[in-house]
Amino acid sequence: MFPKFRILACSLAAALLAGAQPALSRDNDLVFFESVAGAWKGPGEIVAGKYKGTKFVCNLTGGEHAGKAVGITLDGSCRVGVFNQKMSAVITRKGKTYTGKFLDGAAGDGLDIISGKVAGDRAVMGINRKTLNGAMIARLNDSETMNVTISVKVGEEMVPVIGMTLKRGADQIKTGSLQ
Repeated sequence: MFPKFRILACSLAAALLAGAQPALSRDNDLVFFESVAGAWKGPGEIVAGKYKGTKFVCNLTGGEHAGKAVGITLDGSCRVGVFNQKMSAVITRKGKTYTGKFLDGAAGDGLDIISGKVAGDRAVMGINRKTLNGAMIARLNDSETMNVTISVKVGEEMVPVIGMTLKRGADQIKTGSLQ
């Protein structure tokens, strides 16, 4: 009879230990970038600086990197009146942080991504261009809405300079059609 109790006890212990082990989970950063992949459209405004009050509309498409790197590639354009500006970005996880560039990076007409962190529904990327330091924060409000804020460091304070609200699939919204 002792062996039966021993088998039962060992089986019970094995079941409890198996339940105590963490379940296999997906990489949280990868989950975030997969959730923001796709087409986005929406308005933005410059809220500080020389061009304060300038409104614009962006059409952007985010997708996976070539290969297996965690991050995103972004292509599209932003329009101010009749003028279009091409937009592109590459954000790549490197160790426990992020690197990348907007447009052609700080060596050209763009910005470098020098750091970053993803937490839940939010990604914060450190940006730099020569003596300008700042941050870009992208936050998913829900699966269809993303807010993006770009702030720059002035003295010891971070000052928001650009804000955007992007909607997913805005080109697919039906207006005035009869079925």
